Amino acid sequence: MSREIAAKRYALALFHIAKDNKAIDQLEHELLVVKEVFSSNKELLTVLNHPKVSINSKKTILKDAFASLSQNVVNTLLLLVDRHRINTVSDIADNFVKYANEERGTEDAVVYSVKPLKESELSALSSAFAKKIGKSTLRLQNVVDKDLIGGINIRIGNRIYDGSVSGKLERLERQLVANRS
Repeated sequence: MSREIAAKRYALALFHIAKDNKAIDQLEHELLVVKEVFSSNKELLTVLNHPKVSINSKKTILKDAFASLSQNVVNTLLLLVDRHRINTVSDIADNFVKYANEERGTEDAVVYSVKPLKESELSALSSAFAKKIGKSTLRLQNVVDKDLIGGINIRIGNRIYDGSVSGKLERLERQLVANRS
C-alpha cells in the first residue's frame, strides 16, 4: 500500500473516531501540533526510523513526548511505529484537516497582502470567496508579502485569485498587446 493511501486511511479512521466523539476540532489541533513537532525536529523522525532503536524505545519516546494529547492520537502514533509508517504523520494530519473542512463546509486559504489585514477585511474576503467556491466559510491565513505593490492575492487549494496591482498591470499589458495585433 502506498504512503498516500495509507495516510488517507489512517486519517479517515481518526476522523470517524473524532466525529463519533464530537472532538473533530480537538483532534485536528492535536494532529497539527504533532505535524509541527515532526517537521521542526527532523532528528525525532530519524530516531523513530532507525532500525537499531527498539520498537519499545520508540513507543516510550512518543508516549513521553505527546503525553498531553488525547489517547486516540497517541495510540495512532504507536500503531504507526508498529507498522513502520511513522513517515506518514504529516500526510495523516493534512488529510484529517481536509476531512474536517469537508464536514464543516469550509476551506483553508492564504491571503497575501502588503500589510496585515484587519479582522473585518478578512471576514469580508472569507464570505465573498466562500460563495465563489461553494463553501460556507474560508479559514484565512494572512501572509504579509512585501513584494506586492498593492492589492492582494488569495490562494485557495491550487487556485490563485490575483487582485494585486502588478497582476492587474500584467493583464492590462496583455490586453493592449492583443489589441495591437
